[in-house]
Amino acid sequence: MTAITTGSGADRSRSVFKVDAIVFDLDGTLIHTAPDLAHAVNRMREELGMPKLPESDVMNWIGNGATRLVKRALTGTWDGEPEAELFEHGHALFHRHYLDGVCEHSEPYPDVCEALIELKARGFRLACVTNKPQAFTEPLLEELELDGFFETVISGDSLAKKKPDPLPLRHICDLFGIAPRDAVLIGDSVNDVKAAKAAGMPVICVTYGYNQGLDLTKYDPNAIIASFKELTGILHTTD
Repeated sequence: MTAITTGSGADRSRSVFKVDAIVFDLDGTLIHTAPDLAHAVNRMREELGMPKLPESDVMNWIGNGATRLVKRALTGTWDGEPEAELFEHGHALFHRHYLDGVCEHSEPYPDVCEALIELKARGFRLACVTNKPQAFTEPLLEELELDGFFETVISGDSLAKKKPDPLPLRHICDLFGIAPRDAVLIGDSVNDVKAAKAAGMPVICVTYGYNQGLDLTKYDPNAIIASFKELTGILHTTD
């Protein structure tokens, strides 16, 4: 069954969703990863003789995968393309530094762990879909002891395409044997909204996280919440 919307416009927190599965975005939704990403970016820049960047800059660049993050960190622009040699060197440095400290300061957002425990106990099937490469996703979830909640985890390099393409969400639904309308995506960015809408899946956005400075209400998610505490009240199984 799909969402039963009782709120509209700016008031989207009163929607009720009857679904079989819940798909979670990772960075900015489940886990605050910006401190470790910013540290890896600045270690990369330091080795390249470049000045450090404030964490807020790096936070605004998160969401499109490690490759684009590195390119933004090297050029200081949203869609900039550094020289190929510089990018290859910088990408290798970033990969090494981030892998060394993928979970030094990253931590789940408030109420995330409690909500996951309750939702899993209530019989929802849980999955995670992220644009973060698998090499970073797996150790991050393992170190924070979140990996056991999810039946499947789709990373940015798991499939041929990543969000905002709907392929990862459709793939999860195929694995679960359900229609996209019987799942819901929880995310923090326009990529999540676009992917969900293209897949035919309801989407709930959090007010925190890494929304790249965009007003997500303009992209018309099915609901907007300020905390994971709200999830347990608006999500219900189809049984």
